Amino acid sequence: MSTAATPAQAPLLQVRDLHAHYGKSHILQGVNFEVGHNAVISLLGRNGSGRSTTARAIMGLVPPTGGQVLLDGRDLAGQRPFAVSRAGIAFVPEEREVFANLSVDENLQMGMQRARNDAPQWTVEQMFDFFPRLKERRNTRAGNLSGGEQQMLTICRSLLGNPRLILIDEPTEGLAPKIVTVVGETIQEIHRRGVSVILIEQKLTIAMKISTGVCLLGHGQIVFSGTPDELGENPQLLKDWLAV
Repeated sequence: MSTAATPAQAPLLQVRDLHAHYGKSHILQGVNFEVGHNAVISLLGRNGSGRSTTARAIMGLVPPTGGQVLLDGRDLAGQRPFAVSRAGIAFVPEEREVFANLSVDENLQMGMQRARNDAPQWTVEQMFDFFPRLKERRNTRAGNLSGGEQQMLTICRSLLGNPRLILIDEPTEGLAPKIVTVVGETIQEIHRRGVSVILIEQKLTIAMKISTGVCLLGHGQIVFSGTPDELGENPQLLKDWLAV
């Protein structure tokens, strides 16, 4: 008696032929990539390649001018950012947009959303386990935190929305080496807990270490998609699309 093969699990996120403009500038020119369940995908490329615009277009912060953003088959392209967030995608922007006049505790409360049956659930105490420094400063106004502390707070606030996928844009920019290590370990723990991650990161060594896959952007398109090892074995790609 033959047994039918089990179909492969569909990707969590599919970005198909995504286009976006800033004014008359055509920044994204048909971006295509996928993010599997419990994956860490790094978007790599030089400044101006379209990495941050890709993240912002997925979130609806930059209205796409074409293409699809499919989360479990549901097209979110063109929806408002709050709707994308409620669907299960969180965003940690490069600018570390904290509520400066609110305390750490109040910022965390602002990020809380209802529990999802299909996503890991997070608590404030877990956030303090990740970053004990935030617990020490829980009553401090967020505007008085250091850059590293604000980055920690933004990551934690995003996780408290119980996302299935989190976009993290340049999380280690301007941080001290010790904090960079902590942020990298936190992203790995987020992955271990079952949340998929899209990471935009200038530090190639970090991206290659913690990613399950990499997508290389050039001139608003994906020019390579594969594993970190496959990219590392192709020095010409690194030279053509990443070297300064």
